[in-house]
Amino acid sequence: MSNLKEKKFPIGQFEKPDHICDIELDKYMKVIKNFPEKLKNLIENFTDDQLDTPYREGGWTVRQLINHIADSHINSYIRFKLALTEDNPTIKPYDEAKWAELQDSIHIPIRPAMRMIKGTHQRWYVLLKTLTNKQFERTFHHPENQQDHDLRYYLALYNWHCNHHFAHIENLKKEKGW
Repeated sequence: MSNLKEKKFPIGQFEKPDHICDIELDKYMKVIKNFPEKLKNLIENFTDDQLDTPYREGGWTVRQLINHIADSHINSYIRFKLALTEDNPTIKPYDEAKWAELQDSIHIPIRPAMRMIKGTHQRWYVLLKTLTNKQFERTFHHPENQQDHDLRYYLALYNWHCNHHFAHIENLKKEKGW
């Protein structure tokens, strides 16, 4: 895989589905449930040198990706809870690129981030399984794009997000012959 766009978006960019039926919701929930174990299996034998390898030229290292996933998914889980407990709350955006440059994303072992991912996904899955169709219609306001997003859309986005970053690491592993 040599094309920069393919390396940046190995499964393509997120496209908002026109309609998300209950069957799709169930598939998305299973991704949330199974992602931590799938990710662990992919990286469990990585050395520090491998963890410190960028998935593409100019991209984050695997270590930064793992920490980004922990940061991003805990933010998403919180956004779900805000939407479920407040009327269309305005969420707080954050600069994910700057977060990835902080020392806790660059230098520490990935075990704490992996524990965060596992715990967040366990709680997130339990929460998702209890939601009614009406609750999946609840929204939050994203001030960066001045749009309201419902939880069906947002779960579809995080299904993509899991698969997107998994593909970054999986493709690097194949490319390097690890």
